[in-house]
Amino acid sequence: MPSKLSSPVSDWYFAFLFFLRQTSLSYHNGLVPSSDRFAIADFPESWGYWSCLTLTDIPLEDDRPVAGKEDGKPEQPLKWWQLSLLGVACTIGTGYFLGSGVGLRIGGPSFLFAFALAAAGTYAVYDALAKMTAAEPAKGSFRTYAKRAFGRWAGFSVGWVYGCSELLIMGSQLTALSLFTRLWLPGWPMWTFAAAYASLALLVMLTGTKGFERLEHLFAVVKLSAIALFLVLAGLALFGTFGGGARPPAFPATSAALFPAGALGTWSSLIFAFYAFGGIEIMGLMANRLRNPEEAPKAGRFMLGTLAVLYAGSIALVVTLVAPGTFPEKQSPFAVALGGFGLPYVPHAFNAILIVAGFSTMIASMFAVTGMIVTLAEDRDAPRPFARRMGRRRIPVLALALTTGGMAASVTAAFLIPESVYVVVTTAAGLMLLYNWLFILLSAGRLVRPSGPFRAIRYTGLAAIVLAVAGTTLHPTSRPGFFVSLAFAAAIGLVALIMRKRWKRSEAGSAGGVRAAFVPDWNPRLRVSFLAEQSSESFQPEVGAEDEKRQPGHDRDDR
Repeated sequence: MPSKLSSPVSDWYFAFLFFLRQTSLSYHNGLVPSSDRFAIADFPESWGYWSCLTLTDIPLEDDRPVAGKEDGKPEQPLKWWQLSLLGVACTIGTGYFLGSGVGLRIGGPSFLFAFALAAAGTYAVYDALAKMTAAEPAKGSFRTYAKRAFGRWAGFSVGWVYGCSELLIMGSQLTALSLFTRLWLPGWPMWTFAAAYASLALLVMLTGTKGFERLEHLFAVVKLSAIALFLVLAGLALFGTFGGGARPPAFPATSAALFPAGALGTWSSLIFAFYAFGGIEIMGLMANRLRNPEEAPKAGRFMLGTLAVLYAGSIALVVTLVAPGTFPEKQSPFAVALGGFGLPYVPHAFNAILIVAGFSTMIASMFAVTGMIVTLAEDRDAPRPFARRMGRRRIPVLALALTTGGMAASVTAAFLIPESVYVVVTTAAGLMLLYNWLFILLSAGRLVRPSGPFRAIRYTGLAAIVLAVAGTTLHPTSRPGFFVSLAFAAAIGLVALIMRKRWKRSEAGSAGGVRAAFVPDWNPRLRVSFLAEQSSESFQPEVGAEDEKRQPGHDRDDR
């Protein structure tokens, strides 16, 4: 029962208790309480009634997960170039080193144009994500922005679509890593390699965010060096420095040679160009740790500009050195391009590069999925225990266990089901990633102040992604994956529709998701701050009259 506090001494006594409680929770979470939140001017002369707040109601520890801590020390913020390196590490993978070969077989030399369009679409996605991050950094990144733009159903759907797609992709990456390693150890069973790489990935995750970042920075340097080395070797080979003299370039000189499968072939290959840029959304998940969030666009521009130049140059050299229609199905086109020049150890060198690239993107996916499960649990869109962090490094052990279990199930399915079926499933997983990219662009249309250049960039990205998705229906290899991806998305959407009724009942019965025992009924402005800290729902802060910068979700009438 609430008790009436009529004495001024009692009023200030309980105010002091509340201040101590909030301060202790803030410091416990590595935060410093803001001065305006506890300004004396906000405290009225008469406090009226308190809602059941007693000494027994004040918890000794906050049971919310602590974000951004390892070994009891706050994590260091990222500089923009560090985020760029992480983006390189998360993006350059088997989708580029192997997937580009599939695109070249389908579209021929015109695959270069598909790469240019995919680069423009990827830039539009990151530009939208960076603008939302700069305006208001959010731990859940694109999932949180989708929730603020369209409602809880969107955050739920985007989070689970992303998690499921990445789990399936991790299984395919483990399978690919096992195949690459078998080149050196042909007598060993595939499952031993898969188990070894999965165990290594788990060890990396257990080192925490700091260990993950250091390793990915190293992998980024290795992969960039590999592409640069290919450019140098291919250029030297083209001009006859080694390999028996200069060779006439095989670059197509006619439209028939440039478009061997016609415009439809180029259209069908567009999806594989997008796969080479897959992983850009992980930069968004890391961007909330930037020292200066306004530098998020610069980090993305530098990273994407570097990749676009390296990708275009390397693909152009491959097209010049290799005759159209001669790309093997299960071999990197870069190894094929250098294979005829008598260079020693080229197959083994590229095999090692493929292993590094595949392992790097696999642990990046593992990191992203685990973080996504944690944010889903914190918002009660997944079972709450998955948000718990344990040990000195604050590792989300249960979320990591779920990710590991899903990866194990995925790779087991890869070994058991027919190869044709598994190709369909992994194609569907890649398409589901593009559905998330569409949501990023749609969310930005509601949350970012519209302008002429931004509208043009956003519409270009939307058109490129829609073209890529539609192009999968034109080729018999990717067509079944398109329908499977729609089935996955529809199933998750159906679950979200069912959950809406539960969310409405929960919100109606819990006063916004906050335990009534901890809600004071005095000053409304301070009450809003209190609700924001205790609620599992996302909070949109007040925008002051002096703040001319528009906050995401503040004006949703602008499209």
